[in-house]
Amino acid sequence: MEVIFTEYVNINTQNREHINSFIAEHWFSTDMIIRGTIIDMTKVDGIVALENNDIIGLLTYTIHENVCEITSLDSLLRGKGIGTTLINKLLSIAKEANCNKVNVVTTNDNINAIRFYQKRGFDMARLYHNALDISRKMKPSIPLIGDNGIPLKHEIEFEIDFTK
Repeated sequence: MEVIFTEYVNINTQNREHINSFIAEHWFSTDMIIRGTIIDMTKVDGIVALENNDIIGLLTYTIHENVCEITSLDSLLRGKGIGTTLINKLLSIAKEANCNKVNVVTTNDNINAIRFYQKRGFDMARLYHNALDISRKMKPSIPLIGDNGIPLKHEIEFEIDFTK
């Protein structure tokens, strides 16, 4: 499928219901657990990539104090620059909001995300060993085996630190 025109817009009241449906379809829930905290994805901010009014990419985030945290990133058309464009737009938003850092947490099985974030300047900052044991107590539907048959055990935090 060739990308004809991609429009990037912020999540707003007009598209919120559509975004929530997209999140539920692609993440199987509108609750996300990151570092043992439940995040209601129906309330996070975000940037949407649209093609002919269809969602082809979504990046959601929260800002607390001086840290911007990516809570989800989806690109339905891999290799077209959608994820990279969403990241670059978020970095601009974070700088405008005077954030010191942008961070993102992924799981040990998500090899594509680990590669993606590092190639875009994120540095591996922390490992939360056996974090999924805690998360499964809060959300039992989290599988034991993740992508590529890898046991789903740990969270890895990546960050871009604007102060360095």
